[in-house]
Amino acid sequence: MERVREERQVQVNTGQVMLEGNLNIPPKATGVVLFAHGSGSSRFSPRNQFVADVLSKGGLATLLIDLLTSEEEEIDQWTRELRFDINLLASRLVGATDWLLQYEDTKDLNIGYFGSSTGAAAALIAATQKADHINAIVSRGGRPDLAGPALSKVQAPTLLIVGGSDFPVIELNQQAMEQMRTKTRLEIVPGATHLFEEPGALEEVARLAREWFQHYLGTPREA
Repeated sequence: MERVREERQVQVNTGQVMLEGNLNIPPKATGVVLFAHGSGSSRFSPRNQFVADVLSKGGLATLLIDLLTSEEEEIDQWTRELRFDINLLASRLVGATDWLLQYEDTKDLNIGYFGSSTGAAAALIAATQKADHINAIVSRGGRPDLAGPALSKVQAPTLLIVGGSDFPVIELNQQAMEQMRTKTRLEIVPGATHLFEEPGALEEVARLAREWFQHYLGTPREA
Protein backbone atom coordinates (compact mmCIF):
# COMPACT_ATOMS: atom_id res chain seq x y z
CA MET A 1 0.00 0.00 0.00
CA GLU A 2 1.30 3.44 -0.94
CA ARG A 3 2.12 5.51 2.12
CA VAL A 4 0.29 8.82 2.38
CA ARG A 5 1.46 10.09 5.74
CA GLU A 6 3.98 12.88 6.04
CA GLU A 7 4.90 12.42 9.65
CA ARG A 8 6.53 14.88 11.94
CA GLN A 9 8.60 13.59 14.83
CA VAL A 10 7.34 14.95 18.14
CA GLN A 11 8.27 14.65 21.77
CA VAL A 12 5.19 14.15 23.91
CA ASN A 13 5.48 15.42 27.46
CA THR A 14 3.15 13.27 29.57
CA GLY A 15 3.95 15.10 32.79
CA GLN A 16 5.89 12.04 33.95
CA VAL A 17 8.25 11.26 31.07
CA MET A 18 8.96 12.45 27.54
CA LEU A 19 7.78 10.01 24.89
CA GLU A 20 8.76 9.79 21.24
CA GLY A 21 5.94 10.05 18.74
CA ASN A 22 5.00 10.28 15.07
CA LEU A 23 2.27 12.81 14.32
CA ASN A 24 0.46 13.20 11.02
CA ILE A 25 -2.23 15.79 10.34
CA PRO A 26 -3.87 15.60 6.89
CA PRO A 27 -5.53 18.70 5.41
CA LYS A 28 -8.90 19.53 7.00
CA ALA A 29 -8.58 16.79 9.62
CA THR A 30 -11.80 16.18 11.53
CA GLY A 31 -10.23 14.36 14.46
CA VAL A 32 -7.05 12.83 15.81
CA VAL A 33 -6.54 9.19 16.75
CA LEU A 34 -4.04 8.34 19.48
CA PHE A 35 -2.65 4.82 19.12
CA ALA A 36 -2.11 2.68 22.21
CA HIS A 37 0.26 -0.17 21.39
CA GLY A 38 0.40 -3.23 23.59
CA SER A 39 2.35 -6.40 24.29
CA GLY A 40 5.76 -4.94 23.65
CA SER A 41 4.90 -3.23 20.37
CA SER A 42 5.98 0.28 19.40
CA ARG A 43 5.04 3.20 17.18
CA PHE A 44 6.84 1.36 14.37
CA SER A 45 4.37 -1.54 14.43
CA PRO A 46 3.67 -2.27 10.73
CA ARG A 47 0.07 -3.21 11.54
CA ASN A 48 -0.72 0.04 13.32
CA GLN A 49 1.20 2.04 10.72
CA PHE A 50 -0.97 0.43 8.06
CA VAL A 51 -4.14 1.37 9.94
CA ALA A 52 -2.81 4.90 10.42
CA ASP A 53 -2.31 5.21 6.65
CA VAL A 54 -5.94 4.29 6.05
CA LEU A 55 -7.15 6.72 8.71
CA SER A 56 -5.06 9.47 7.13
CA LYS A 57 -6.72 8.86 3.77
CA GLY A 58 -10.01 9.22 5.62
CA GLY A 59 -9.10 12.70 6.84
CA LEU A 60 -8.05 11.74 10.36
CA ALA A 61 -4.88 12.86 12.10
CA THR A 62 -2.87 10.16 13.89
CA LEU A 63 -0.41 10.13 16.76
CA LEU A 64 1.63 6.98 17.25
CA ILE A 65 3.76 7.02 20.38
CA ASP A 66 5.87 4.61 22.37
CA LEU A 67 4.16 4.27 25.73
CA LEU A 68 7.46 3.20 27.30
CA THR A 69 10.75 5.08 27.28
CA SER A 70 13.75 3.45 25.62
CA GLU A 71 15.12 2.54 29.05
CA GLU A 72 11.80 0.97 30.06
CA GLU A 73 11.64 -0.95 26.78
CA GLU A 74 15.04 -2.48 27.50
CA ILE A 75 13.82 -3.60 30.91
CA ASP A 76 10.59 -4.93 29.44
CA GLN A 77 12.45 -7.00 26.87
CA TRP A 78 13.83 -9.01 29.79
CA THR A 79 10.97 -8.95 32.29
CA ARG A 80 7.90 -8.53 30.02
CA GLU A 81 6.22 -6.87 32.98
CA LEU A 82 5.76 -3.26 31.92
CA ARG A 83 3.69 -4.19 28.86
CA PHE A 84 1.13 -5.63 31.28
CA ASP A 85 1.24 -2.66 33.65
CA ILE A 86 -2.11 -1.41 32.40
CA ASN A 87 -2.34 1.47 34.85
CA LEU A 88 1.10 2.73 33.83
CA LEU A 89 0.18 2.59 30.15
CA ALA A 90 -3.13 4.32 30.86
CA SER A 91 -1.40 7.13 32.73
CA ARG A 92 0.88 7.68 29.73
CA LEU A 93 -2.17 7.88 27.46
CA VAL A 94 -3.78 10.44 29.75
CA GLY A 95 -0.61 12.52 29.57
CA ALA A 96 -0.48 12.20 25.78
CA THR A 97 -4.13 13.25 25.59
CA ASP A 98 -3.36 16.38 27.60
CA TRP A 99 -0.52 17.07 25.18
CA LEU A 100 -2.91 16.83 22.20
CA LEU A 101 -5.30 19.22 23.94
CA GLN A 102 -2.51 21.78 24.28
CA TYR A 103 -0.64 21.29 20.99
CA GLU A 104 -1.51 24.09 18.58
CA ASP A 105 -2.32 21.88 15.58
CA THR A 106 -4.50 19.36 17.45
CA LYS A 107 -6.10 21.28 20.31
CA ASP A 108 -9.35 21.83 18.39
CA LEU A 109 -9.68 18.25 17.12
CA ASN A 110 -11.90 15.58 18.63
CA ILE A 111 -9.86 12.70 20.02
CA GLY A 112 -10.19 8.95 19.63
CA TYR A 113 -8.15 6.00 20.91
CA PHE A 114 -7.05 2.99 18.85
CA GLY A 115 -5.83 0.26 21.19
CA SER A 116 -4.20 -3.08 20.39
CA SER A 117 -3.78 -6.04 22.75
CA THR A 118 -3.06 -4.72 26.28
CA GLY A 119 -3.10 -1.20 24.85
CA ALA A 120 -6.87 -1.55 24.41
CA ALA A 121 -7.34 -1.96 28.17
CA ALA A 122 -5.11 1.04 28.80
CA ALA A 123 -7.18 3.07 26.33
CA LEU A 124 -10.43 2.16 28.09
CA ILE A 125 -9.06 3.14 31.49
CA ALA A 126 -7.60 6.39 30.15
CA ALA A 127 -10.94 7.19 28.50
CA THR A 128 -12.66 7.13 31.88
CA GLN A 129 -10.17 9.68 33.17
CA LYS A 130 -10.56 11.95 30.12
CA ALA A 131 -14.25 11.31 29.54
CA ASP A 132 -14.95 14.88 28.41
CA HIS A 133 -12.40 14.65 25.62
CA ILE A 134 -12.49 11.09 24.23
CA ASN A 135 -15.14 10.69 21.56
CA ALA A 136 -14.53 7.15 20.31
CA ILE A 137 -12.47 4.02 20.95
CA VAL A 138 -11.49 1.15 18.67
CA SER A 139 -9.87 -2.04 19.94
CA ARG A 140 -7.98 -4.39 17.60
CA GLY A 141 -7.44 -7.87 18.98
CA GLY A 142 -7.61 -6.20 22.37
CA ARG A 143 -7.87 -7.33 25.94
CA PRO A 144 -10.63 -5.02 27.22
CA ASP A 145 -11.20 -7.44 30.09
CA LEU A 146 -7.96 -6.18 31.64
CA ALA A 147 -9.61 -2.79 32.17
CA GLY A 148 -11.56 -4.35 35.05
CA PRO A 149 -13.97 -2.06 36.93
CA ALA A 150 -13.29 0.78 34.49
CA LEU A 151 -15.37 -0.97 31.83
CA SER A 152 -18.68 0.14 33.31
CA LYS A 153 -17.44 3.75 33.45
CA VAL A 154 -16.44 4.13 29.79
CA GLN A 155 -18.58 6.75 28.04
CA ALA A 156 -17.02 6.85 24.57
CA PRO A 157 -18.64 4.66 21.87
CA THR A 158 -16.42 1.58 21.58
CA LEU A 159 -15.81 -0.77 18.66
CA LEU A 160 -14.21 -4.13 19.47
CA ILE A 161 -12.60 -5.90 16.49
CA VAL A 162 -11.54 -9.53 16.94
CA GLY A 163 -10.34 -12.21 14.55
CA GLY A 164 -12.83 -15.00 13.89
CA SER A 165 -10.21 -17.64 14.71
CA ASP A 166 -9.00 -15.87 17.86
CA PHE A 167 -11.40 -17.86 20.04
CA PRO A 168 -10.13 -17.03 23.55
CA VAL A 169 -10.06 -13.30 22.77
CA ILE A 170 -13.56 -13.39 21.28
CA GLU A 171 -14.88 -14.73 24.57
CA LEU A 172 -12.94 -12.16 26.61
CA ASN A 173 -14.34 -9.35 24.45
CA GLN A 174 -17.86 -10.67 24.82
CA GLN A 175 -17.46 -10.77 28.58
CA ALA A 176 -16.14 -7.21 28.58
CA MET A 177 -19.09 -6.01 26.51
CA GLU A 178 -21.48 -7.30 29.13
CA GLN A 179 -19.94 -4.94 31.66
CA MET A 180 -19.94 -1.86 29.44
CA ARG A 181 -22.75 0.70 29.57
CA THR A 182 -21.83 2.82 26.57
CA LYS A 183 -22.60 2.11 22.91
CA THR A 184 -20.47 -0.92 22.08
CA ARG A 185 -20.19 -3.10 18.99
CA LEU A 186 -18.25 -6.31 18.42
CA GLU A 187 -17.01 -6.96 14.88
CA ILE A 188 -15.55 -10.39 14.14
CA VAL A 189 -13.34 -10.63 11.05
CA PRO A 190 -13.93 -14.11 9.58
CA GLY A 191 -10.92 -16.40 9.48
CA ALA A 192 -8.54 -13.89 11.05
CA THR A 193 -6.17 -14.83 13.85
CA HIS A 194 -4.87 -12.58 16.62
CA LEU A 195 -2.48 -10.52 14.48
CA PHE A 196 -4.81 -10.27 11.46
CA GLU A 197 -2.06 -11.55 9.16
CA GLU A 198 -4.44 -13.27 6.75
CA PRO A 199 -5.05 -11.70 3.31
CA GLY A 200 -7.54 -8.85 3.58
CA ALA A 201 -7.90 -9.10 7.37
CA LEU A 202 -5.99 -5.98 8.32
CA GLU A 203 -7.65 -4.06 5.49
CA GLU A 204 -11.01 -4.92 7.05
CA VAL A 205 -9.80 -3.76 10.48
CA ALA A 206 -8.68 -0.46 8.99
CA ARG A 207 -11.97 0.03 7.13
CA LEU A 208 -14.04 -0.62 10.25
CA ALA A 209 -11.87 1.68 12.36
CA ARG A 210 -11.98 4.46 9.77
CA GLU A 211 -15.77 4.38 9.55
CA TRP A 212 -16.15 4.34 13.33
CA PHE A 213 -13.84 7.29 13.86
CA GLN A 214 -15.25 9.27 10.96
CA HIS A 215 -18.72 8.87 12.43
CA TYR A 216 -17.89 9.74 16.04
CA LEU A 217 -15.07 12.24 15.70
CA GLY A 218 -17.10 14.28 13.24
CA THR A 219 -16.35 17.96 13.02
CA PRO A 220 -13.62 19.72 15.02
CA ARG A 221 -14.48 21.14 18.42
CA GLU A 222 -15.21 24.83 18.60
CA ALA A 223 -12.23 26.76 19.89
